[in-house]
Amino acid sequence: MTFSPQTLSAQLASLNAKAGPPSRFIVAFSGGLDSTVLLHALVQLRLETEVVAIHIDHGLQESSADWEHHCRQVAGSLGVEFRSVKVRVQLESGKGPEASAREARYSGLLAEMQADDWLLSAHHREDQAETLLLNLIRGSGPAGVAGIGDIRRFGPGWLARPLLNVDRQALHDYATHCGLRWIEDPTNKDRNFDRNFLRHEVLPRLKMRWPDIAARLQRSAGHAGEASQLLVDLARIDLDALGGEPGRLPIDRLSSLSPERQRNVIRHSLRELGLSTPTALQLDRVMQDLIPAREDAQPLVSWPGTSVRRYRNGLYLMPQDLADVFDEIPVEAGRAELGSGLGTLAFEDGAQAGLDPVLLDHGLTVRRREGGEEFQPAGQQHTRKLKKLLQEEGVVPWMRNRLPLVYCGERLVAVGDLWMVADATANPGVQVRWRARPALH
Repeated sequence: MTFSPQTLSAQLASLNAKAGPPSRFIVAFSGGLDSTVLLHALVQLRLETEVVAIHIDHGLQESSADWEHHCRQVAGSLGVEFRSVKVRVQLESGKGPEASAREARYSGLLAEMQADDWLLSAHHREDQAETLLLNLIRGSGPAGVAGIGDIRRFGPGWLARPLLNVDRQALHDYATHCGLRWIEDPTNKDRNFDRNFLRHEVLPRLKMRWPDIAARLQRSAGHAGEASQLLVDLARIDLDALGGEPGRLPIDRLSSLSPERQRNVIRHSLRELGLSTPTALQLDRVMQDLIPAREDAQPLVSWPGTSVRRYRNGLYLMPQDLADVFDEIPVEAGRAELGSGLGTLAFEDGAQAGLDPVLLDHGLTVRRREGGEEFQPAGQQHTRKLKKLLQEEGVVPWMRNRLPLVYCGERLVAVGDLWMVADATANPGVQVRWRARPALH
């Protein structure tokens, strides 16, 4: 097969039917062969959509500064806006250097995304084949065997891979014909990395027997992708029937499903929440240690990035490291960011009843619970202890000391979006909204 800008245009049009038109094209530009061809071909289309090339500097190579300089020159020669983003790869995370670098790279790219941007990645057919084989070796299910998807949600925009049906040789032929220059990363030859071992040792031998092996594996990935989507559809049906939400699954209803459907719902819910998915062993611990546990127990199963807890009749899925609310967070521009996994407290005008707007004029801060707080909730006749209210409300134990308490000076005026203090309200008022609130009940 051959590759041309028209090939790219046709694939972008196909993806556009799934996601709608992009506000910008963000090209993940490493400076290697694949991303260089992608950027060059995209520019040749002379689209009205803005193109931005973003280079991620992992800081892992001595020549990383030279790579950045090369990428900047290439982008400049094409008339494309260029940005370089330095990231820190957490090699101590225990995930391995490849996974750690990938996580850091996508975190850096995510931070650059705006509404309806398309992040374009230059993964091609051989990348898909390598990914499928790696996931098979790791024992992955249908979602893993489906390999790399052509487009999916990514932050406020989309992550698109328009070269998945293109052979690497076709990209090399295009680059040679157009006289393009690219970087060769020496680590791509290091066979100690699993992907490189497959690329240099396994796939060439498979091609000797089956020359179209990459296309065959691509078809298998497509079939697995269809099966994976059916499992997603089933999980959504089951989640609706449970009457729960991704962050809290009612255990009595969850237990009525077959074990296979329970696992499917849990995996789906974790993906919906953007949390890391478990290994088969970790998921078995959830099934064996948490779901059958006594209601008065508070068991916990965790893995990097994720914790699963049981409390009463709820199975709670959450980030592993929920931030503690800081000692004092100022409310600025009508909002306060509460930290990892805790969401945002927003103050919105125009409520029929809410906080007195005068309080915002005087300035609000958010603090953590210290114990002993008492107040008269709006709509109630008597002063109540916050501890007692939390017990009556059934707030989960691990969130009780993470509740954002809103103060005006030294005066408590609201507890998250659960209660407002009676003498701090007005009509009309300011609504307190806790966005991306973790499950409380």
